[in-house]
Amino acid sequence: MMKTTRVFLLLNGKLPQKIPNLSGYDIICATDGAYNYLKENNIVPDFIAGDFDSIKSLAQNIETFHTPNQNFTDFDKIVEILIQKGCTEIDVFGASGKEQDHFIGNLSTAIHYKNRLKMTFYDAHGYYFLAEQKVNITNCLHKTISLIPMSFVSEVYTEGLEYELVNEHLEMGKKIGTRNKAIKNNISINHTNGNLFVFVND
Repeated sequence: MMKTTRVFLLLNGKLPQKIPNLSGYDIICATDGAYNYLKENNIVPDFIAGDFDSIKSLAQNIETFHTPNQNFTDFDKIVEILIQKGCTEIDVFGASGKEQDHFIGNLSTAIHYKNRLKMTFYDAHGYYFLAEQKVNITNCLHKTISLIPMSFVSEVYTEGLEYELVNEHLEMGKKIGTRNKAIKNNISINHTNGNLFVFVND
C-alpha cells in the first residue's frame, strides 16, 4: 500500500491570518509569491517553485524549482512537482481572495487533478473541496454547507442538512445549493456524475 504523503501548500492569494499546526505534514512548500509570508513567520519550506521575480533573498537550504512557463499557472506547476514526488494529499492555503480569476483558475486545477490527488482548500471562513461521489463529513453541526456544481451535477442526495436534497440535479445558472445548514454533526453527500464543490463554513 502506498504511503499517504500530506502536503501543506501555500499559494499567493489571501494569506492565512494564522498558520495551522504543521507537525502533521510530510512536506511544506509554497509558490514563490508566498515565500515571504513563510519567512516572516519563521517557517522554512522544503521547497518553493516559481519564476522568483518577487524574492529578494532565499535561504540556501531550500530546494527551488524554476518554473517560468507562462502556459500554466503557478498552482498547476507546483502540483506537477508534488505528483512527481509521490504526494497524495494536499492542504492548500491562499487559493482564494485577491483577484477572483485566480480563484476560479484554482478550482479548475482541482478538477484537472481530481483523479490523481486529494486536495482540500482552507481559507478564513472554513474549507472546501471537490467531492467524490460519496462523501461523509464530520464536525459539521450548525455550519453552513454550500454545494456548487461545475457546471452540471446529477442525482444529488444529502443527509444531515436543514434542506435535504433528494435526487436533485444542480446546474450553474439554474439551481445550486448555497447557504444550507448542517443539523447533524455528521453529514453525507452523494452524487452520480459531475464536478461538485462542497464548502464548509463556520
